[in-house]
Amino acid sequence: MPTPATNGTTKKRKRQHDESLEVEALPMETTLDIASDGEGPEESDEEELEDFPELDTESSGGTEGSEDDSISTEQQDEAKSQPRPGDLVVSSITGRPKRVFPEIEPEYDSDSSTEDAPNRTGNIPSHWYDDLPHVGYDINGNKVLRPAKGDELDKFLETVENPESWTSAFDRNLQMDKPLSTEELDIIRRLYAGENPDAGYDPYEPTVEWFTGKGKEEIMPLSAAPEPKRRFIPSKWEKQKIMKIVRAIRQGRIVGSKPKTVDSGPQFYSIWDTPGPDHPPPAPAPKPRLPTNAESYNPPEEYLPTPQERKDWEEQDKEDRERDFLPEKYSALRLVPAYPRFINERFDRLLDLYLAPRIQRKRLNIDPDSLIPTLPSPQSLRPFPTYLTLHQQHHSSSRARCLSISSDDEWAISGDENGVVSLWETFTGHEAARWRFGQKIGSLAWCPRKDVSYFAVGLEEEIVFVFPPYVKGTVASATKALFDADSGVTSGISVSSGASPVSWSIRRGGPNSQGQDASSPSADILQSVALPRGSGRVTQITFHRKGDYLSSVSVAGAGTGQSSVWIHQVSKRHSQAPFKSIKGSIQQTQFHPLKPHFFVATQRYVRLYDLAGQTLLKTFLTGIKWISSFDVHPSGDHFVVGGYDRKLCWFDLELSDKPYKVLRYHARAIRAVRFHPTFPLFASCSDDGSIQVFHARVYNDLMSDPLIVPLKILRAAPSMRVHVVTDGLGVLDIHWLHSRPWLASAGADGVVATWCP
Repeated sequence: MPTPATNGTTKKRKRQHDESLEVEALPMETTLDIASDGEGPEESDEEELEDFPELDTESSGGTEGSEDDSISTEQQDEAKSQPRPGDLVVSSITGRPKRVFPEIEPEYDSDSSTEDAPNRTGNIPSHWYDDLPHVGYDINGNKVLRPAKGDELDKFLETVENPESWTSAFDRNLQMDKPLSTEELDIIRRLYAGENPDAGYDPYEPTVEWFTGKGKEEIMPLSAAPEPKRRFIPSKWEKQKIMKIVRAIRQGRIVGSKPKTVDSGPQFYSIWDTPGPDHPPPAPAPKPRLPTNAESYNPPEEYLPTPQERKDWEEQDKEDRERDFLPEKYSALRLVPAYPRFINERFDRLLDLYLAPRIQRKRLNIDPDSLIPTLPSPQSLRPFPTYLTLHQQHHSSSRARCLSISSDDEWAISGDENGVVSLWETFTGHEAARWRFGQKIGSLAWCPRKDVSYFAVGLEEEIVFVFPPYVKGTVASATKALFDADSGVTSGISVSSGASPVSWSIRRGGPNSQGQDASSPSADILQSVALPRGSGRVTQITFHRKGDYLSSVSVAGAGTGQSSVWIHQVSKRHSQAPFKSIKGSIQQTQFHPLKPHFFVATQRYVRLYDLAGQTLLKTFLTGIKWISSFDVHPSGDHFVVGGYDRKLCWFDLELSDKPYKVLRYHARAIRAVRFHPTFPLFASCSDDGSIQVFHARVYNDLMSDPLIVPLKILRAAPSMRVHVVTDGLGVLDIHWLHSRPWLASAGADGVVATWCP
């Protein structure tokens, strides 16, 4: 029959084709062990294929043939075209046969069966899917759509209707609420309570000794790595270190110690040859007190306390008791109990031994009067001012703020807050002239030159040079020639760096008379120096000892604004600012009497500058909270500083940057301090209405300290009404006469006084 022959030929070709594949591609055994429900005949051996006819593809191969009858022919063709688990198919990529395995079911057969999250986004931020309709992909690559979300009302209704809604948490991966299990809720509760999240953890379980005890010793090493090569070859680094030491020994830089010769014989020495200490031995510790009849266990009757004495002893304090115990009587020693104060007494005895002195110190018998330095008697240091000679009410309606004396000691000037400058004689107190400037007088200074006679007045943003009347002869002509515009010096001189903001102007006019207003043109006003706008009132003017230079300090505002310092040269009508920038509030300035140095006193420090080298030489720490005044000694090696905190400090320029001596004699703030130009005297005035006069002798020997002796407290009698404290202010300024030990003072009550020896 043709049909069987055909089938036999077909089966024989198929077997030959399969055998060729097995020989070429599958050298190992290819018998399949995977069972299938619908392919029973195809899993049989090749010998069985020869005995049975070819199976019909439309027939069923198992017990489920009744269920597959309803499948259409197209579905059967599609099912036959897809490979089934256990089949061998040729890979379209490599061209080699491969085995088809069943599809992975992660819920049951996979190792990740515990992960029930269908979203497999991996390490990708979830906000990348905010604008997309899906939230990720599942394990098969299909999109996981975003679940629908309700509004706030739906959330609220969900919390009301579902009592377990509070036990759910939002899952960012699935974008939906996920209920928490009982174990997870227990972990959260434990974390909130500060407990260990593991419920089975026992913090008090006994320690398990893993490596201690018999039979538990470690036999194997902690690391079985082979030894490195560096442990078997010499170290180059150690070779370099050794060669460095060898070279040092050869060069003689390292010398070895000589071997000590050991004497085989015994060494003998006298233990008494060591001299004892020079000081006497320390006092021994106090010995314990010997017992008396009261400590006996069977004391006499007179030592036993009565009930009243026992009651009184118990009511007393421990410090007031005569004894620390009460005597008691026992008939036999074996009946005596333990002593209750044994520990206390042993402790007190140990304290006596511990606190006993180890070194005997001799008490120094020093007379307290010998510690006070021996000062000379004030009577041997005369002359110095002792009493009030003259006093005049030159400023009746205002405070006399500043004062200055002429170089010939014949005239004195004083200024007040109403803008009045008064010229008066120092020997008689007669007022010779008066100028009214219409604004508060900040400072006054008389030129120290002998050949000319004029003084400077510090006003608001202006310095005025005034020629006093009654000056005749060559002094008057030399003074006018100094300020004459035809003398070859022009006004408005500029500094080297550019145009100066300070302008010099010359005033001319008729003769001045007493009481004339100085704001009008007058022959007494020689020169006017206009400071930059905003400089403020000039609070201090000080001349150099040669009289050609003067410095001015002006403070903007009510004494609390920015300070400015200017140095003016009268002969050249030149002004310059020595500092580019000023830090802090400058109180006063002074020229060094012998060197081109410049002192600047700020609120708490005094700085010394070299004007020639334009450098800072030294900074002195005064220790004063607010400096009010300071003055330099005529020798230039010392200066004194007064402050509003009542301190008076003496400084030695060569000794230290800290005060050599600090004096506190005033009860209130110090207003001014002044050295005498020729006598060894200096004085200070204060708001307490008094003037302190000191003897200050400076020796040429650098090994000798200055001699500072308080001499006199100048204070007028209350009936004289001189320098009465007014509105908390007393003596505001003082000034010495140049050739006499006289002192002139100006007070807040408007009185100007002169003090003489």
